[in-house]
Amino acid sequence: MRNTIVSLISILLGLIAGGILMLAIGSNPIEGYSYLIQGALKNLERIGNTLATATPLIFTGLSVAFAFRTGLFNIGASGQMLIGGLCASAIGLTYDFSRPVLLFVMVMAGLVGGALWAYIPGILKAKFNVHEVVSTIMMNWIAYWTVYYIVPGYFKGEFLETESRKLAESATLRTPFLTEMFDGSYINLGIFLAVIATIIVGFIINKTTLGFELKAVGFNRYAAEYAGMKVNRNIILSMLISGALAGVGGVVLYTGNASSIQIGILPFQGYDGIAVALLGANSPIGVFFAAVLFGILYSGTGFMNAMTEIPPELANTIIAIIIYFAATSVLIERLLKKFGKNDSNGKNANADVPVVEKGDSK
Repeated sequence: MRNTIVSLISILLGLIAGGILMLAIGSNPIEGYSYLIQGALKNLERIGNTLATATPLIFTGLSVAFAFRTGLFNIGASGQMLIGGLCASAIGLTYDFSRPVLLFVMVMAGLVGGALWAYIPGILKAKFNVHEVVSTIMMNWIAYWTVYYIVPGYFKGEFLETESRKLAESATLRTPFLTEMFDGSYINLGIFLAVIATIIVGFIINKTTLGFELKAVGFNRYAAEYAGMKVNRNIILSMLISGALAGVGGVVLYTGNASSIQIGILPFQGYDGIAVALLGANSPIGVFFAAVLFGILYSGTGFMNAMTEIPPELANTIIAIIIYFAATSVLIERLLKKFGKNDSNGKNANADVPVVEKGDSK
C-alpha cells in the first residue's frame, strides 16, 4: 500500500511540475493536459493505440522488475527486444505455417532469443562476478550490430535497405476483430500476451518457491547461500526469465505494432522499462498500470502539440520528473512516516495513561 501511495505522489508531483513548465512557456496547463488526455483516450481508436504503445513497455517493465527482485539490474532489455524481434521476424519471413502455428512459433522464437541474449550476462555474473550493467550494455550493442548486418544481408526490404521486408498479414499479431473493435487502431494480440505475462510473473514471484528464493537472493545473497539456496543458479534463471520477457516485448513491437524491423535503432522501450519498473515498485500489477500511464503520455503528446504550442518533448520531461520523484521515493516515505508519527503523537498526547497507585505491587 505504501509503495502505491509513493508512486501516486510521484505522478502527482510530476504532473504539477509539468504544469509549471507549461506556465513558464506561456501555455495553459489545464488546456495542455486536456488535449493530452484527448489525444490518448478521446475515442476507441486512440484508446487502442495507447494500449498498443503501452504493451511493449509492459514486457520491458516486467523484465527489469523481475531482475530487480533478484538484486540484478538488467539494462539490456533493448538488445533482448532486438534479438527477440529479429528471431520472430526471421521465422515469419521464412516459413508459411498455418497462422496459429506460425504465431506460436514466432512468439516462442522471440522468447528463446531474448532469454539466450540475457543468459550470457547471467552466466558472467554468476561464474565470474562480472557486473550485469556492464555486460548487458555490451550485449545491447552486439545486438544492434547483429541486426545491422543480418537484416540487409538476408531480409532486405523491397525498397529500403534500412529495414526488413514487410511481414505478411498472417505473420503479424494484428487481427481483424481487434482492429475493427478499436476503429482501425494498431492494437494487436500483444495486449493479451502482456496480461498473461503479468499474471504469470505475479504468480511466480508471490506464490512459488522459486519466487521466494529469487527474492531471498535479492535481499541478501550471502544469507540465501548460507540457507542452502543455489544462488548462482537463481541468478542465471532470473536473467533468463527477464530476457525472455523482453524478447516477447520485441515480438510485440516488431510484429504487432510494426510489420518490419529497422536497422540502426535501439528500441527506447528497453530503457523506458527501467522507469516503468521503478514507478511500478517492481510489482507486476504496478508495472502494468505504470506502462499504461506512459502509453497515455506518449500517445497524447502529438495531439497536444498539434492543438497548442506546447512542444512534444514536454511529455518526456514530465516522465523524467515523475521518475526522478519515484527514484527519490525514500524521501517521500520518510515524509509519510514523519507525518504519520506526528499524527500518532498527536493522538496519544491526550490519551489516558494508566496510573499505578501506591500500594499496588505491579
